[in-house]
Order: sequence, then structure tokens, then C-alpha cells
Amino acid sequence: MKLLIVDDSLVMRRIVGSAALLLGAECVEAANGEQAFTQLQADPGGFNLICLDWNMPVMSGVEFLKALRADPRWIDLPVLMITTEGSRDSIIEALKTGATGYLTKPFNQQDLQSKMMDCLGLG
Repeated sequence: MKLLIVDDSLVMRRIVGSAALLLGAECVEAANGEQAFTQLQADPGGFNLICLDWNMPVMSGVEFLKALRADPRWIDLPVLMITTEGSRDSIIEALKTGATGYLTKPFNQQDLQSKMMDCLGLG
């Protein structure tokens, strides 16, 4: 299992990565949507899940998600949005845009792992 963790916060990438490692996943990191696309293009079929922040410089999580879903190669790739954006409207927007799951910060490791498993269809 291979995850792409997209967040502008190094600390948050490490927190998400630690939870993923405990599930036996390999992790690749990106600090924004542009870097994430570079990682995806380097290994187009290699990722099982993307953990995606909303608020990032260069390309926001929602902008990334729209572009991701517009590409047939990644239309079915599960995406877990992990963000401080907790309003009902934000959650609806992310899910309508193509997020598979949604988790608001702060969270605990058990909730994160559970959401990851659900997005992967293993929950």
C-alpha cells in the first residue's frame, strides 16, 4: 500500500505518515498540489490513497482535487481530505468535488487510521 500525503505543514505530513506506517503503508510526501502532481506523474498507478490538506500555497486541496478528478488516470483514486475546514458547506464541497472521505483537524490517530481504512475499502 502506498500513500501520497499532501500538506504544506511538515509536522502534519509526519503525523499522517506515522499513522500510515502503522498500517503498513509506504508514504510519499508533497507540500502542495503541484508537487503532488509531480509525484503522481512519476508513478501514475502506484498510489492507493491520497491524504490531502485543503489550505495550501501554490494549489489548494480543492483545486488539486478538481484537477485530479478531471484526469481519467486518477478518477477512482481514493482521497481523504484532512483539514481545519470543518463547516458543513466545506465538507459538502469537498465530497461533491470528489473526496472519498473527510477528517477535520485536530484528530486522533485512531480516527485517522479508521478513515484511511474506510477510504481504501478496508474498514
